[in-house]
Amino acid sequence: MKKYIVGCSGFSYWNWKGSFYPEELPQSKWFAFYCEHFGSLELNSTFYHFPRIKTLEGWYNKSPQYFIFSVKAPRGITHFRKLKEADELIKNFYHNCKEGLKEKLGPLLFQFPPSFIFTEENLSLILNSLDADFMNVVEFRHKSWWDDLVYKELAKKKITFCGISHPTLPDDVIINTNKIYFRFHGVPKLFYSGYDNPTIKNIADKIIKNKKTRQAFFYFNNTASIESIDNAQWLQQYVDKQ
Repeated sequence: MKKYIVGCSGFSYWNWKGSFYPEELPQSKWFAFYCEHFGSLELNSTFYHFPRIKTLEGWYNKSPQYFIFSVKAPRGITHFRKLKEADELIKNFYHNCKEGLKEKLGPLLFQFPPSFIFTEENLSLILNSLDADFMNVVEFRHKSWWDDLVYKELAKKKITFCGISHPTLPDDVIINTNKIYFRFHGVPKLFYSGYDNPTIKNIADKIIKNKKTRQAFFYFNNTASIESIDNAQWLQQYVDKQ
């Protein structure tokens, strides 16, 4: 697996047609075209629909040999139950991802809502609910989680704290394990705003130059505009030179 992995949060966006996807290319061939340009995809559809093994096997079979999928945990786990009484759901999520994606399975992203604030109980829920046999990434939407204690406790269980570029949250590059995960959501306009190259380079360099970094995943979620493609392609070319 490559050391620096770049992709987008999803790929099936009509606003990319005519700019990234050729005008005449049918939607059924969009994924294959995406794979010609990037070696990874953050699967966000799994947030809304619990992933089935058969569906994931389809992604596995349609992707190139060394392609890597990051998979977002279903909202039933992170938003509705917020990890409480969710052991069976979490177990099934892990099982389906492993069986369906096999060696192409990368990180598993658990994104929590703004209402999920830092408390000792909530931190314990995370530490005791996630399976250390997988690369687990946690993304928070409340600033109370940006705390050294949180970074250290998560690191003990090899859980990666997701760094983010977001209009209302700290944009610190957090490196609490040797595997780093960073999401670009769009600033100042969430999902829309693009990034200039120096901004992307500054974030990437903090990760690349850190001796602790063993592997890093970068995903662009500013997919409501074509800027996500431009940003991801620039970063892909940049990290390939490292």
